[in-house]
Amino acid sequence: MTPADLSLTVLRAVRRAVDDGALRVDVPSRAKVERARPGGVGEYASSIALSLARPAGRSALDVAGILEERLRDVPGLRAVEITGPGFLNFTLQRDVDADLVRGILAAGTSYGHGAALAGTVVRFAVVAEPRAVLVVETLVRLLRSQGADAEVGADGGERLHVYPGASGGHATDAVRWAFLRAAAHDRPLDPGPLLVPHERNPLFRVQYAYSRTRRLLVNARQLGFTPEPGRLGEPGQPGRYVEPGQYVEPGQYGQPGQCVEPGRPGHLEHPDHASPLLRLLREHPLALLSAARHRAPDRVARQLEAVADALLAFQHTVLPLGDEKPSAAHRSRLALAEAAGTVLAGGLSVLGISAPDRI
Repeated sequence: MTPADLSLTVLRAVRRAVDDGALRVDVPSRAKVERARPGGVGEYASSIALSLARPAGRSALDVAGILEERLRDVPGLRAVEITGPGFLNFTLQRDVDADLVRGILAAGTSYGHGAALAGTVVRFAVVAEPRAVLVVETLVRLLRSQGADAEVGADGGERLHVYPGASGGHATDAVRWAFLRAAAHDRPLDPGPLLVPHERNPLFRVQYAYSRTRRLLVNARQLGFTPEPGRLGEPGQPGRYVEPGQYVEPGQYGQPGQCVEPGRPGHLEHPDHASPLLRLLREHPLALLSAARHRAPDRVARQLEAVADALLAFQHTVLPLGDEKPSAAHRSRLALAEAAGTVLAGGLSVLGISAPDRI
């Protein structure tokens, strides 16, 4: 959380207190937040309670207490304390989500690779059946990504039960997905529908989701900003304040076309599209390891489908809308989208499937 984010968070707390009737003041246009002085408490401090005390007709300590109650459980704040005549002091949480995104971008398409199976030696028997060949080749890549010594050996090596499937020639992306998305012992998918660019086509959704992340990066550069891991916003907290009766543009706060009813508070809750995506990215290393241990490349395909669907739901929050200026939250969301694209590209590479920049 940046000082600007913290200032907006304090203003939202004032707005909530006014809407609740706890304070009767005009909401100021800004809340000054400064680094805590030497010997102070926390990392940042604000004197807003002192400036609101006189117009509220209450003591600064009372005002600070009212605001502290509304700041207590805000994501990104580890502690809020009141000191002196009514100063609010803030200690920020370490942003584990930003650390996750940084880690993915640093690792690149190798994110999720590790040494959990180091020392494990796996030799697969030589196979000739087309689907079995693809499954074994993919498992070799998967096992090596987890530190195992894996290769296709001579007769006597590990044999898998693979339901046969004729490729009819070159193993295209559609054929690979058809062979690998179903469990090895199950009948493979029909590759025909996988050639159709449609939302019901899981392969298309995964590849399209990756291509969207590349396009978002291009569009962001055209708008003058680049990805920067950080706070994604404050999911579940009141969104931008709008007046009763004001129309909300699709993709902004609330549901598309939602209108705040007259007589109701103008705060809108914006949906937290980032949480499912963050959870899936966090779980990706475990998904790769599980797929390697259980000789199940279909687990990787299912993981990629879940990441793609979460990313496609999240993508609409990444770029500024209308006259909105790019903010720290937009840079953070762009970084998350880039990280998701990196995971998709890495997973597709393990499956031997292309990740096209444009579809």
